[in-house]
Amino acid sequence: MRRARPTVADKRRIFRQLHASGCFVIPNPWDVGSALYLQSLGFKALATTSSGFAWSQGRPDGGVARDVALTHFASLVAATDVPVNADFESGFSSDVAGVAPSVTLAVQTGIAGLSIEDSSGDPANPLYELGTAIERIRAARDAIDQAGGEVFLIGRSEGFLAGRPDLGETVERLRAYANAGADCLYAPGLQRSDQIASVVAAVAPKPVNLLIGAASELTMRDIAALGVRRVSVGGALARSSWGAFMHAARLIAEEGRFDAFAEAAPGRALDALFRGL
Repeated sequence: MRRARPTVADKRRIFRQLHASGCFVIPNPWDVGSALYLQSLGFKALATTSSGFAWSQGRPDGGVARDVALTHFASLVAATDVPVNADFESGFSSDVAGVAPSVTLAVQTGIAGLSIEDSSGDPANPLYELGTAIERIRAARDAIDQAGGEVFLIGRSEGFLAGRPDLGETVERLRAYANAGADCLYAPGLQRSDQIASVVAAVAPKPVNLLIGAASELTMRDIAALGVRRVSVGGALARSSWGAFMHAARLIAEEGRFDAFAEAAPGRALDALFRGL
């Protein structure tokens, strides 16, 4: 007899509990197959990656329409037994008024958490003005609360990725997002231990997400010692897969060689994995 699968409510409850103490990894799949493989390794939660999914659709990061992203969220939620956190970019709306309706639709997909970033998409002014960014977090918070309040809200400040690597500004923004109702704070692009520790201290006791998107000397033990509660990898797993694929394809196209297939996963192992789920 198959065991009963966890409900959406179960997943959301578990997700909140994961943030209460300790430090966990929330890796980022880009499709159902990669999500199921990560689940099979024992990860307790997963997070979508806007970039990884966009590339799988032949689009650049930020180039996926809201409805396509929502369908992607729903497919990962339906396929897996662990909580799924949605990379919801900047709420799929340039206007504050559009954030809440978009968040409501995201909540309806069954996700356990979602992030709202303060990146504006405007090269001249890459971050929303602080007051506007706060209003956007509040709008997301209100939408979640009206839907029941179980979904975890992550406030993201993008300065270190958007050409404004100012730790003081980043801390100010994260504190403001925490006060506006964010349950977890996230500043992608932080790399130095002192910067990470400063952010953790500044928003305590609320949890902090750390992005490790490239090879790093930091281990999970190091990161946990800094007080970080969760670690995500963004599009790094997708880029790793693309790297292997591009290398193998180029060898064929440019040299007529098939050497790279030596590193390929066995088809029987993949069949066995998915047959057993």
